[in-house]
Amino acid sequence: MKAKNLFIVVFLLALASVPVLSRVFDQPFYMDIVTRILVFSIAAVSLDLILGYGGMVSFGHAAYLGIGAYTVGILSYHGVTDGFIHFAAAILVCALLALLIGLVSLRTTGIHFIMITLAFAQMLYFLAISIDTYGGDDGLNIMQPSEFPGLDFSKPIVLYYVSFAVLLVVLWAFRRIVKSRFGMVIRGAKANERRMTALGYPVFRYKLTAFVIAGSVCGLAGALLANQLLFISPSAMHWTRSGEIMIMVILGGMGSLFGPVVGATAYLLLEHWLSNATEHWQALMGPFLILVVLFAKRGILGIFRDGPGGAQGASAPPCIKDRLRMALGKKGVASHV
Repeated sequence: MKAKNLFIVVFLLALASVPVLSRVFDQPFYMDIVTRILVFSIAAVSLDLILGYGGMVSFGHAAYLGIGAYTVGILSYHGVTDGFIHFAAAILVCALLALLIGLVSLRTTGIHFIMITLAFAQMLYFLAISIDTYGGDDGLNIMQPSEFPGLDFSKPIVLYYVSFAVLLVVLWAFRRIVKSRFGMVIRGAKANERRMTALGYPVFRYKLTAFVIAGSVCGLAGALLANQLLFISPSAMHWTRSGEIMIMVILGGMGSLFGPVVGATAYLLLEHWLSNATEHWQALMGPFLILVVLFAKRGILGIFRDGPGGAQGASAPPCIKDRLRMALGKKGVASHV
């Protein structure tokens, strides 16, 4: 077994055993921390789809995390407790929001795209602050978690394994997406969007679809976050939160799917330990991030990749022409790509 695959298997087994170990060592607090890690891993993986594979540097991704959480909180505030309605509404609202934002922001590139996504996120942030009915700047308390038949989210272990299962499903689904023809078009557009457009592919629609998928999955993470905290505040969609999610992706390894999970784990655990040691924990986190960027350009997971080729996605792989030719199924692609 390759080193990277062995690392992933061991990592997943460790995550699966956290509730058992926390009970054995009588440290239930760590199960809460890792539940948070699982939730933010889902959000980071969703960002990696458009950032690592599509080259879309969204600096407002946390908006979907906050809107997904607020959707659950607002429904609960009005007496709706059905979990299927909570999660479906969170996904649909975030998908619609991502569609509207994507229709505007994807018409730009580079720094303009970054600033527009940031502007939309900040608009939603200040909107949440201004609505006093749902707590405004003080946030909104959620009186009870989402209700599912046979699942009691008030029990931390139940929420933990549901979050773990959702993460596994998201990883599996995104792997299918990036290996599909759709994923190859997105990766090809990242390598050379003009050339893909010249070949006749509606790149804008492909990128918009990926943008909507990423937003809706991040909304799902927000719904899980609301159930864990039973509280939501506008800070969940602040631009600094978007920056933290982006750091998780970069720290673990962009374009590697599992890299954001490793990055979220490393970032949140370091944040917990360093913040307990000193109130100036950011001053210690900064040099660590700089060292990772300088000496592990493929992220933490990149250390375990076999050979220089490594996992696909962070940049256009050497065999992108062959992969595009096979995946897209168009004659003459290799001669034009």
